Amino acid sequence: MTPSLTPLSIIVILLIAPNLTSGNAHDYRDALSKAILFFEGQRSGVLPHFQRMTWRDNSGLSDGWTYNVDLTGGYYDAGDNVKFGFPMAFTTTMLAWSVIEFGDSMPPAELRNSMVAIRWATDYLLKTVSQLPNRIFVQVGDPNIDHNCWERPEDMDTARTVYAVDAPNPASEVAGETAAALAASSMAFRSYDPGYTETLIRNAVKAFEYADSNRGAYSDNSNIRDGVCPFYCDFDGYQDELLWGAAWLRRATQDGSFLDYIQNNGKTLGAEDNINEFGWDNKHAGLNVLVSKEVIEGNMYNLASYKASADSFMCSLVPESSSSHIEYTPGGLIYKPGGSNLQHSTTITFLILVYANYLARTSQVLNCGNINVSPTWLRQQAKKQVDYILGDNPMGMSYMVGYGDRYPRRIHHRGSSLPSVKDHPQVIGCKEGSVYFNSSNPNPNVLVGAIVGGPGEDDVYEDNREDFRKSEPTTYINAPFVGVLAYFVANPNP
Repeated sequence: MTPSLTPLSIIVILLIAPNLTSGNAHDYRDALSKAILFFEGQRSGVLPHFQRMTWRDNSGLSDGWTYNVDLTGGYYDAGDNVKFGFPMAFTTTMLAWSVIEFGDSMPPAELRNSMVAIRWATDYLLKTVSQLPNRIFVQVGDPNIDHNCWERPEDMDTARTVYAVDAPNPASEVAGETAAALAASSMAFRSYDPGYTETLIRNAVKAFEYADSNRGAYSDNSNIRDGVCPFYCDFDGYQDELLWGAAWLRRATQDGSFLDYIQNNGKTLGAEDNINEFGWDNKHAGLNVLVSKEVIEGNMYNLASYKASADSFMCSLVPESSSSHIEYTPGGLIYKPGGSNLQHSTTITFLILVYANYLARTSQVLNCGNINVSPTWLRQQAKKQVDYILGDNPMGMSYMVGYGDRYPRRIHHRGSSLPSVKDHPQVIGCKEGSVYFNSSNPNPNVLVGAIVGGPGEDDVYEDNREDFRKSEPTTYINAPFVGVLAYFVANPNP
């Protein structure tokens, strides 16, 4: 049991923030390299000559043909063979934000690999907005059919249905997140490719204009609802993506019109809804942290409500604070119900480090009522989450495939669990793959760097391919972890 602490003693403890070390020293650089490599295993389209995940091959080469448009490329979001635009755009935003905030901490090779991973996504996203202002493409592949098959992406014979939304029908969450992704990526590319940066900004603005002019959820369109739900419906509403897209366009362009938008529309679009969540579906906590930079570093006090919400979110991580608290497992992992729990740990850990940096650069602390929390304390909490994922947990298991000696071997992932086309060039049909799905053998292809959904609220993880909530990796679990690991490469003991 934690001893009771007086407010003063808490203040002293948190401000001093002693150097707590985990039980094992982790190789954060190795983990970073592998976290980025994972994205090569998720690639769709014609693979490049420098492909390092060599058990993969070309796939989805006819994507878009039903609309006479090229929609090849991009990423499969998880262990299936569907390209969902909404989580792919969020993945892209988080990869770009990782480079923006922590690129200076990345070894040169990993910074380069991160930029390649971002561009693989943005080149695809640019295709999805190529027919704006009239149409946006939001998905390729019928998930209901795809999920009834267990086959390699290289063998896909299921319908590659293209899901498109035409004006004036709504697609605010997908278009808003795509705007955020392209705007954030423009900042990542600014020093390397000014021409590409301009292309990204121009298309980000078009995507945002579609989102704002045709307000509503893309799942409201009856022609695509069955294809996007229940997989990637925006259960928390589209309003946060409008503010999120505008906030990223403000940061990327410094255009005052986007500043006015997030200032004038915050209340009506729910910015003051103090929701302690951040992920592909809900942008509130990330939005508040992002906009808080304008307040903390730019003295834009007309945006103070965003910082107040960000402070409230951070205080929910402090057990001694009076705020409502985020739940932890007995082993110390941030936990939210619903499955694929590590998506919450990686995104929240990313926000902790970003906010700690904003505070530290201005010599500020986080005020949680009668408790002052230092940036160092926040960083140490982030480190606990990272070390838990990498193996300092009750199972003694790394939840990153290929990192450490003990990691998940039977992940819920078609390409990883089936023989590669190089080892088994004959086609493995839709139902023929079931024998591999049901096998108790380890996956033949190691999806290096993949972070699985992770353990439940009791810290227990069974290495079971059938339990997709725990054993399936996703791009949006890995993307924020790239930035988190980059920070700890440069600062292993905050």
